[in-house]
Amino acid sequence: QVQLVESGGGLVQPGGSLRLSCAASGSFRRINAMAWHRAAPGKGRDLVASITSTGNTNYSDSVKGRFTISRDNAKNTVHLQMNSLKSEDTAVYYCRVVATFNSGYSLAYWGQGTLVTVSS
Repeated sequence: QVQLVESGGGLVQPGGSLRLSCAASGSFRRINAMAWHRAAPGKGRDLVASITSTGNTNYSDSVKGRFTISRDNAKNTVHLQMNSLKSEDTAVYYCRVVATFNSGYSLAYWGQGTLVTVSS
């Protein structure tokens, strides 16, 4: 069982910055890949950024150069630093983690989502 707690969302002006965090807790053995997805108003959930257990990262083209994903393995936490925010970044942001349990079984879990609104 894995619980994900997201934080850091809010209202910012275009060009501003915001830092999202997602902390995982539970009876898992290990947290593997971590990622951030977002769902813009009226649209589906798309991948924003991902990071492997060893720190390799990938970003969607729309956020490259502006967003940075990072993780703190000691705290089972993933962050998303968002700079130079645009109105197009307005969305509900969801944390996704893949956890491995003592049985060896792995599952993906979603956070509850945190709303980021970029508006003047």
